[in-house]
Amino acid sequence: MTRPHRSTAARPTAARRGRDRRARVILPPPGAPRVDGERRPSTAVVGGGIAGLAAATALAERGVAVTLYEARPYLGGRVGGRPVKLKDGTPATMSRGFHAFFRQYYNLRGLLRRTDPALDRLTPLPDYPLRHSDGLHDSFRHVPRTPPWSALAFAALSPSFPLRDLPRIDAAAALPLLDVRVPEVYERLDAVSAHDFLDAVRFPASARHLAFEVFSRSFFADPRLLSAAEMALMFHIYFLGSSEGLLFDVPNAPFPTALWEPLAALLARHGADLRTSTPVEHVEPLDDGGYAVATDRDERRHDTVVLALDAAGLRALVDRSGRLGDTPWRERVARLRNAPPFLVSRLWLDRPVAPDRPGFLGTSGYGTLDNVSVLERYEDEAARWAARTGGSVVELHAYALPPEASWEVEQKRLLEQLHRIYPETRRAGIVDARHEWATDCPLFPVGGYQDRPTVRTPDPGLTVAGDLVRTSLPVALMERAATTGFLAANALLERWGVRGQPLWTVPDRGRSAVLRGLAGAVGRRR
Repeated sequence: MTRPHRSTAARPTAARRGRDRRARVILPPPGAPRVDGERRPSTAVVGGGIAGLAAATALAERGVAVTLYEARPYLGGRVGGRPVKLKDGTPATMSRGFHAFFRQYYNLRGLLRRTDPALDRLTPLPDYPLRHSDGLHDSFRHVPRTPPWSALAFAALSPSFPLRDLPRIDAAAALPLLDVRVPEVYERLDAVSAHDFLDAVRFPASARHLAFEVFSRSFFADPRLLSAAEMALMFHIYFLGSSEGLLFDVPNAPFPTALWEPLAALLARHGADLRTSTPVEHVEPLDDGGYAVATDRDERRHDTVVLALDAAGLRALVDRSGRLGDTPWRERVARLRNAPPFLVSRLWLDRPVAPDRPGFLGTSGYGTLDNVSVLERYEDEAARWAARTGGSVVELHAYALPPEASWEVEQKRLLEQLHRIYPETRRAGIVDARHEWATDCPLFPVGGYQDRPTVRTPDPGLTVAGDLVRTSLPVALMERAATTGFLAANALLERWGVRGQPLWTVPDRGRSAVLRGLAGAVGRRR
């Protein structure tokens, strides 16, 4: 991928707009503001999730003729939603479940600001509470945002860090968390699982379950399967390397209404052709340097292509497109793995949960249940339904389920755990229930970093984007999707001499020079 261009300009203005004062800006190569000439270059963006929408937006804004292909009938990918009708006749929206829009998601938020400059369609949740089945509770509401005070205050305030256990922690083994750099963190920790890394650090068991494994499972993976490098990067982004804190925003309306329908309208105004319900069958390089993109309806020629697909979709399309890339690249794509299945259950209940229940609760020790959301606390559609019926809309998540798990059994187990956590729901009748079971999230396995594709490919006119993509920037999850979407667009715009999208990230290394030096010295000795 293109080497990031560092800004030499001062950054206080950005900090005053709410970014971490140490946030890093990556400027694209200089160029024209838009494409010139009578013939506009064309790009096919395959995939209408966050990555595809970011790429399509950056390209269309600069005059590129964009055709976006999406297999589903809606945009947003894993953050999309579809209309349903409840058993009581109410129209509603079913999605793939809760997503937290952290303040560190500079590039995703920049994408959303295209249609919502003040981000009025996002609303903050007052806390990020965590609860363990043994009765321990944790919260990030009163934790300072700036490291290292954030980590010290969390340890001091958290009941999951008993003082008697703190001397057992292997501080030297934990030092890599204090100086996370990309790609160096993968060179140091990618061969170790998150589970084994936590073993080596010897964190107290309660802290490990409540404060670490809850986060690692947000990657839809059991800690035994997840690369310790990915977990360390996550802690740098969300906690130890950023002063944005761990509180977050959520959309105040269903995802299509709040996020993607306005962006689709913007893309249409820029002349983009949005082809939903249109899966791509194969992509064929042409002798003139372009690409033929074939669907079950037609075949169109495009100058360039962005593949913004999930791991399974990318593997399948590359397998069907025999001339894309070279042999080593195709073999690496073929080795990409999917995370274990996850389940989202949304329940429309005929009576409310207790008024003090939070909008979101992370859980540990409750079987396969990973979190509970009460949607009427923040989403207008659910709030209207709850106000009209006197009920509640509750959502349950189970990440990293066994592949052989039974859907029906897991749905019942989630309901049982909801009754344990919120006992008042035992008396509630279920007006309707909808379930999403999927296996399309990327797995970041031990030793898998080198197999992940980069934005650039062996084909100059072909780029890849998505949360599975390997990049030298400290980003993850939805922010990685948005960032790589912009990077894919920038790589193509550079071909045409057009200036791309500036990007922001959290600091690209630990915040303390002393701790960085100590971590480096211990790492070299080990």
